[in-house]
Amino acid sequence: MRLIKSERFVSELKEIVDFIANDNPYAALTFYDELLEKIEAITDNPYRYRMRKALYDEDVRELIFRGYTIPFLIDRQREQIVILGIFNQNLWE
Repeated sequence: MRLIKSERFVSELKEIVDFIANDNPYAALTFYDELLEKIEAITDNPYRYRMRKALYDEDVRELIFRGYTIPFLIDRQREQIVILGIFNQNLWE
């Protein structure tokens, strides 16, 4: 399956990385690299991740990484996984 990062995800990730970089640029780079590595691994077995509780949709799952939630959509018809966004304790809609 092909991996697609939504514009929303890219924007939200940039904000998070910039925020971390204000205190520690090295930690921001490490966070970014490790997160992208985890996201790439989603393609191996996307259904192993938990379903998004609020939606009850088998094709909407979420990866948890260092306290952040990364929701993604498994689009079987197009054979792609769309990374929808990233959030921590704030509500994501």
